[in-house]
Amino acid sequence: MTSSSPSESAREKNPQSPLASQREAPSQEKRASGSRFGGALFPLSYKEGLSQWWAAITPATAEAAVLSFLPFHHPTPAVSTTNPHSESTTSPPEADPYGPRQCTSTLVPLSGKDRAINEFSITRTGEPPAKNHLVLVHGYGAGLAFFYRNFDALSRVPGWKLWAVDLLGYGRSSRPNFTIHAKDPEGKISEAEDWFIDALEEWRKERGIERFTLLGHSLGGYLSFRYSVKYPERVNKLIMASPVGVPEDPYSVKQPLPDGDQLSNLANSQDSMARSNPNLPGGLSVPAEVQRSTSAPGSPGASTTALPDERDALASQPASPAPRRPLPKWLVYLWDANVSPFSLIRWAGPLGPRLVSGWTTRRFQQLPSDQHQALHNYAYSLFRQRGSGEYALAYILAPGAFARRPLIWRVQDLASKVGPGGIPSVWMYGDGDWMDIAGGFAAEEKIRNTPVATGEDGKPVAKGHKGGHEWRGEKKGTGGEAKVLVVQNAGHHLYLDNHEQFNQMIVDEMKDVEERGRGGVRT
Repeated sequence: MTSSSPSESAREKNPQSPLASQREAPSQEKRASGSRFGGALFPLSYKEGLSQWWAAITPATAEAAVLSFLPFHHPTPAVSTTNPHSESTTSPPEADPYGPRQCTSTLVPLSGKDRAINEFSITRTGEPPAKNHLVLVHGYGAGLAFFYRNFDALSRVPGWKLWAVDLLGYGRSSRPNFTIHAKDPEGKISEAEDWFIDALEEWRKERGIERFTLLGHSLGGYLSFRYSVKYPERVNKLIMASPVGVPEDPYSVKQPLPDGDQLSNLANSQDSMARSNPNLPGGLSVPAEVQRSTSAPGSPGASTTALPDERDALASQPASPAPRRPLPKWLVYLWDANVSPFSLIRWAGPLGPRLVSGWTTRRFQQLPSDQHQALHNYAYSLFRQRGSGEYALAYILAPGAFARRPLIWRVQDLASKVGPGGIPSVWMYGDGDWMDIAGGFAAEEKIRNTPVATGEDGKPVAKGHKGGHEWRGEKKGTGGEAKVLVVQNAGHHLYLDNHEQFNQMIVDEMKDVEERGRGGVRT
């Protein structure tokens, strides 16, 4: 079992976009000027932290600052569900060397109270309406602006429209109350997952997208997998960048789940202490006249994400707690109590920016200092917001960040859900990733060993496009399609750490989707 080697074109740096000449490249001095992000555990000084806390930069302002590093014009982030913002990438539009493009920032209202999805899209305006769509989904606690190094390259591909969304309860999407109504373990996990993926499905309906290629990072990768299993007819290809929750950990699947009522009370007490975004008090309010009445999630606990052998696996676990992994007791207590890192940041008040600086330095110190600073401000502006989607984590992951319902249990469904080859899946990791790539290889092998749909004669249905050796290994077309890709010189945030190679790999996958759509067949 081997991974696909990156192509030579992927290893080479993309030439700088001519649009990049619109901004000054950071000098070596500028890169090294971020002394505030030095080698200390919490590099930001107390004075600077107090200043940032007092300034209370809004998420919209912080998002705009990160997107300012795009090598083309872009709109200011929309702050109302009734007023999207659009702007051409160049003026005049035809001056764009990759074809006229238009960026749009939108807050898309969903059904129910205070439910809206923050969206950033890039449309190729000089072409017929796009036949293909690429949707980017961020990870835990993050937001769509984290993909700022990917928007340009991925929107250059003719025939495609690019979308990036903030998950419900994260980023600049609305932050409704998160509650769990189910009482059984399986129902709690399903309800927590459905809270996100049903909102994504409702967003898809609002946008009128029939099928799309779905790319998720970390927790976004986990949720993208769950979405693909629940709504397989909507996904052309699934790409997971350093996904969380792939391998099975015997302790985590046996851990008792938190008490829903206790967590709801604790969440409310945390929120009463939190200082929220003054522009979005108590979450984003969606005017009643633009609220939708259809596509709302079903009744609590009525999920369809739980699959038969998952229910069996959960039901077969002993009622008494399994021996805990050697994790600190205080960590297990805080995890089960749903005291998230963001709760601590909100409680910390003026110390919050300093705490965040420790994380942003470890994650983004390889970036130019001005980009590092902008991502730090953006992260802090999101982390300090009203708690919402973060409260689902304790139901999805157990202490130690292993999944309560590991993806490896159900990866075979990607081979059998839709069409002769199912949903082709790409499992991407950085060569210095802290996510275990062994989980990706195990998923690849299990999918390739899963027989695809067969006809009445018992033989595999042989219509449409099937990938070659890179997708099937030695299975010769009898199994599902999956492959592992490794981004060199990259860690968990591989889309930032080595964006040139990452972007080229994704462009290659986009072209593969096009070939499949034309009915091509590889040997």
